[in-house]
Amino acid sequence: MRISTNQQFTQGLNALLARQSEALKTQLQLSNGRKINNAAEDPVGAGVAVMLDRARAELERFSSNSNIVANRLNLAEVALTATGDSLLRIRELAVQGFNGTQTPESRSAIADELVQQLESLYGQANASDGSGRYLFAGSQGAAVPFTPGAGGVVYAGDQVQRRIDISPSLAVADVEPGSEIFLRIPTGNGSFAARADAANGGTLVLQSAGLSGSTPWLPDNYRIVFDGAGGYNVEDGSATVIATGVYTPGDAISFGGAQLRFSGVPAAGDSFNVDPSPRQDMFATVQGIIDALQLPSATPEQRAVQQNAFFAGLEDLDLSQQQIIDARSKVGARLSTLDRTAEERGAQTLSLSTTLSEIRDLNYAEAASRLSQQLLMLEAAQASFTKVQSNSLFDYFR
Repeated sequence: MRISTNQQFTQGLNALLARQSEALKTQLQLSNGRKINNAAEDPVGAGVAVMLDRARAELERFSSNSNIVANRLNLAEVALTATGDSLLRIRELAVQGFNGTQTPESRSAIADELVQQLESLYGQANASDGSGRYLFAGSQGAAVPFTPGAGGVVYAGDQVQRRIDISPSLAVADVEPGSEIFLRIPTGNGSFAARADAANGGTLVLQSAGLSGSTPWLPDNYRIVFDGAGGYNVEDGSATVIATGVYTPGDAISFGGAQLRFSGVPAAGDSFNVDPSPRQDMFATVQGIIDALQLPSATPEQRAVQQNAFFAGLEDLDLSQQQIIDARSKVGARLSTLDRTAEERGAQTLSLSTTLSEIRDLNYAEAASRLSQQLLMLEAAQASFTKVQSNSLFDYFR
């Protein structure tokens, strides 16, 4: 077979360039730490790497979502803790204020501190997340949720509670809207609220109001009417008498699953309404205690009115405190879910990164050894090319 000089040069040059290309490819891999630098080198591996990168980016997005909601929930926990402390202080002040040893001046001072505590409650309910959005405004985060008005608190938020994806299969709820925490709070004992009629003229004072335990509570709008001669009637919502009895201070009056105890002497026509617990906002409860402290208490009848208002205020305040405890419990449960999910995401990210490294990352020891071999082969190709090119016919013509 005849081999031309041009063919020898071409083959030698192609071999030399191939060895150079292999060495340059290995040098590139060593410089960036990747064994796949384009899809042509390993189409299957490159495709798998793209999918793993996408999955890891999605986990990073979930992690960012988790950090945002965790920040809001932690700040909500701080605000709710402060609210619970304020309510505890309000209760202490209320008990002090209704002590019989207080003077009008000391009650006025206690009422002033209660006003300050009420302002603190507004501040805690209007807490923000540090980015200009209010925690307890629902989806209306840009609006100040609670402002005092002439007719009571004005709520500018809504009832929407957002849910944020924190993993491919799990979403966690954001902070509850303020309407569920600060506004819609049951009054009385949670089942019913017993309240004195505003027209009462005796010294009758409610001492306790609860469920009898032996009979289920039958919700209705009941009314206990005292005749002033030692007797009483219990009427249901249709004004039908369902129970009668003789009133004895301290003895229980039971009906419909409810059990009430009174002290003092009722006047003829004095009455108490026992209704299924209506809802009331926390701010109105505190304002009611302040108003009760400012009621006149010079006569036994006035003191009875004040004591009944005090009893109602403490009942409502206890349920406000329970509302805050429940809200904190929900926040804590969500934070626990975030922590657990973060651990799961961390394990998934580690697994993806390990698999991706096996597919795409370079084995430096193997690559360095391969580069040495390729450089040796390149030197051999260069030496061979030099030797071959010296064997042309022109060398015989000289």
